Amino acid sequence: MRIGAGTDVAVESAGIVLVRSDPRDVVGAIELSRASYRKMIQNLVWATAYNLIAIPVAAGLLVRWRIDLPMSVGAIAMSTSTIIVALNAPLLRRLRIVHRETKVSR
Repeated sequence: MRIGAGTDVAVESAGIVLVRSDPRDVVGAIELSRASYRKMIQNLVWATAYNLIAIPVAAGLLVRWRIDLPMSVGAIAMSTSTIIVALNAPLLRRLRIVHRETKVSR
């Protein structure tokens, strides 16, 4: 991690660049990374659970009960998982990072 007032080499080598030169923004970067990780896990769990149900249905699991779905319905059902994950990801923009003032005791 480097502060944005550094040289180009420092900026290129850093994983995170603090543009405002305020070290307290590190807390915000950590909150954002944790929220991103939680969203990634949400999407992974959702897609796995959905596909555990949708793949057998698309493969013809319901045929024994005389329910034969057209291929187009299967294609739409399988792409629904991707659409839901894609719609869930932008919800990360709702994250509000609060800058807390720290008091220094002397």
